[in-house]
Amino acid sequence: MIVCGDDALAERLAAELTGVYRERVTLVVPAGHRAGRTGPARPATMLGRIQAVVNRTAAPAADGASDAPRVIEAPELTEAVLTEAGLREAAALALVHDDDETNIRTALAARRLNPRLRLVIRLYNRKLGQHLEELLDQAAVLAVPGLDPEALDSSTTVLSDADTAAPALAATAVAGTSKVIQADGLLLRAVERTPPGPHGATADPGLCTLALLSSTTNDPAGAEGSDASGREGPLLLPDDATVAASTGHGTVVLEAVTHSATAPPPRRLTARGAPLGSLFSRRLRWSLAGLMACVLALAVATWLTSEQKHPLHAGYLTLLDLFAINDPAIGEPTARQVLQLLAGLAGLLLLPVLLAAVLEALGTFRTAAALRRPPRGLSGHVVLLGLGKIGTRVLTRLNELDIPVVCVEEDPEARGIPLARRLRVPTVIGDVTQEGVLEAAKIHRAHALLALTSIDTTNLEAALYARSVKPDLTVALRLDDDEFATAVHRTLRAVHPHALSRSRSVSTLAAPAFAGAMMGRQILGAIPVERRMLVFAALNVAGHPHLEGRTITESFRAGAWRVIALDTTEPDDRLPDLAANPPHDGTDRPAGLIWDLHPGYVLRPQDRVVLAATRQGLAQLLGRQPQPRARTSDR
Repeated sequence: MIVCGDDALAERLAAELTGVYRERVTLVVPAGHRAGRTGPARPATMLGRIQAVVNRTAAPAADGASDAPRVIEAPELTEAVLTEAGLREAAALALVHDDDETNIRTALAARRLNPRLRLVIRLYNRKLGQHLEELLDQAAVLAVPGLDPEALDSSTTVLSDADTAAPALAATAVAGTSKVIQADGLLLRAVERTPPGPHGATADPGLCTLALLSSTTNDPAGAEGSDASGREGPLLLPDDATVAASTGHGTVVLEAVTHSATAPPPRRLTARGAPLGSLFSRRLRWSLAGLMACVLALAVATWLTSEQKHPLHAGYLTLLDLFAINDPAIGEPTARQVLQLLAGLAGLLLLPVLLAAVLEALGTFRTAAALRRPPRGLSGHVVLLGLGKIGTRVLTRLNELDIPVVCVEEDPEARGIPLARRLRVPTVIGDVTQEGVLEAAKIHRAHALLALTSIDTTNLEAALYARSVKPDLTVALRLDDDEFATAVHRTLRAVHPHALSRSRSVSTLAAPAFAGAMMGRQILGAIPVERRMLVFAALNVAGHPHLEGRTITESFRAGAWRVIALDTTEPDDRLPDLAANPPHDGTDRPAGLIWDLHPGYVLRPQDRVVLAATRQGLAQLLGRQPQPRARTSDR
């Protein structure tokens, strides 16, 4: 396996492949690379950081040893560098540079050098990624005459770290609500359940239990470290007997599965309210309504006091008087003269109201392309700091879940500003470290704070200040340094034990999906359970002895994997990629995913299943568990 990158995701991915899947890995980094840290770095220092991650994430090897990746430093990714890394003999190549152009250029060169290579490319642009997948797969088929396209085994996979991490980051903004895993057309929801109450009321078990939380309290965050029973961290994928015996523990259950087509459409000019309310202010609408009522009353009075038999004719005379284009009522009854004077007065009052309506409508259309300011009465919202790559995807998720958001961004030209403007999301432009910026975002009435800027210290400073304003505020921070994130998480929980605190690393959330794609399997997403990870993957049953020919109950491995859904469509009619959007060609495609599985169903070779698995469990299922093997001569 070859990993090419220039940030923490590359190191985390190399550690994932080495520690979990026990693969031989070559890591290609720019010269002087230090994963975002200042100062030059040597391969030995980088290996130390990777080894530390391996020690935290990997199961012990059979011989107690762990192979370290081979590190190559190169100023530029050329064909010579790729050849030196062993590209012609490699099984997979991951291109995870932060620059999309670098990844695309290298992918084209790698496909030419090794047509059978499995490519995993980090790309933010979704549409470009879909076209690139098709192009590179077609190039692989044409380069090897007679090659069966089905034998490519997901030859090219384009992923975005932002898309992979955004659902988990968005879920942390709402304590006690669903954790969402979305891979384009497929949406998975995992919900935290608190322990049963003192009267023995049991919570809804959902479709299945995904994890037992380590905390014995009602704190949804869960405590890091051991609980009262001595268990370290959460217990992933427990069996039913363990769940029944673990009283007083919160659980994470699979509650519902649906498709993204059910998500609410993007909001238009305003999040709520009629179109009239978006054009005119409430005061102006009341003024117009009052004047219309006066005109109607004058028309009724004219009809009752005049000789006009038809009410429409009386209304017509009232409008003529209103606009001062009727003849004076000289010589007519006093009642008629009084009504004409009142109608003229109403007409004078109507002129400034109509002018105000025109000006307000013009102002509304003029500011439709501008950023909204937070409304005065806003409360219970989520304050989102940073509208970069990660913040933009998180904003999209929160909008789909219909959660009110106020964004804070320092750069008015940031990537997510056009999206916030289109969705009419209130946005504050300013440096979050400056006084008054968070106050403008109504932080004192907010429900949660999501600090997702690219600077760890800025996120921490914003979180600490927000907690000083509102101690019970739910806080989720993006911290790229894992050790720093753990220390911050524990400190915040110790100082504010009754408030929810989360620290998230984008590389930690995204690495399992990238690693699974390099193994040639479709990873649908991952959810964090405390500081561990649960991976959802689509897998063909054929060729896997732990699944093929076994019942649903027999295929379950406690603490490792569980079959949660079954794709029963015929192989010819089935979508090649469950993570892709279903085609909208007007044809009816059978819904093949079954989530309520009978425990006695026997898995057939032609079936495809959706699995919930731990990282080590997925590695074991794919036959990648560590085996004693000699080190190669160049390592």
